[in-house]
Amino acid sequence: MTLLFFFGRTVAPKGNEPARSERNTAKAFSITDFINEKKKGLTPSQALAISKLENSVIRGDVSEQQIKANMQLADFWKDSMHVFEPYAYYLSEAAKLDKSEKNLTFAAQLILNNLRAEQDEGKLNWKAEQAIALFEKAIELNPDNDDLKIGLGSCYVFGKGKFGKPEETMKGIQQLLSVVRKDSTNMKAQMMLGVGGSVSGQYDKAIERLLKVVKAQPDNIEAIAYLADTYAAKGNKDEAIKWYLIIKRLANDPNYSKEVDERIKSLR
Repeated sequence: MTLLFFFGRTVAPKGNEPARSERNTAKAFSITDFINEKKKGLTPSQALAISKLENSVIRGDVSEQQIKANMQLADFWKDSMHVFEPYAYYLSEAAKLDKSEKNLTFAAQLILNNLRAEQDEGKLNWKAEQAIALFEKAIELNPDNDDLKIGLGSCYVFGKGKFGKPEETMKGIQQLLSVVRKDSTNMKAQMMLGVGGSVSGQYDKAIERLLKVVKAQPDNIEAIAYLADTYAAKGNKDEAIKWYLIIKRLANDPNYSKEVDERIKSLR
């Protein structure tokens, strides 16, 4: 909970936003280079097993063989090495070959959940691109699935939009608006529109959306956390403190309460 609300949050305190020139110099992330670097820590037997699987992906003459090899590679990096990025990469490759909505959605949602707490801009951009491609392929299979559109929109909001790229945030907002125009009671979409408004500095719109979510879901701690953050970013300290205190009561967690107290102290 603390990780999500305080390390993964998207609304930065005023004065702490990096300069645009600094944001745009993020080093690009290469999954190939990353995997090659991680291979240096493998035992000889692990390196041999990985090499066989990688070759079977390249030489596999039918998609079923390639899917199986990619899944085995994904399982290796997840279970034996506990490294997320190669796991996500090979899982995504298998899902793209499999072309089932279920597997595409699973891989996309897995990456989306992970990228929300990513602080390295290069990795974040790569993860967002992977998840976006997966959600788009799933939407091609099921264009009426609103959850997929919300997931796609969320990738832009939590992804490239997180580091001050409003055009990326707006791509996400357009996806989310297509959902709420059809169903204004969809609180997942309303929630993400609120977050998107905060990221793009449209605090009044964000607050309006988030209040709507909190009214419908008074125990939604995540929505309340973003609402408090948005009031703080806007400079409305009294409202921010009010909502932080509500979070503290609902969470009822000593470690989290300490973080909330520090936030309130900084506002006062």
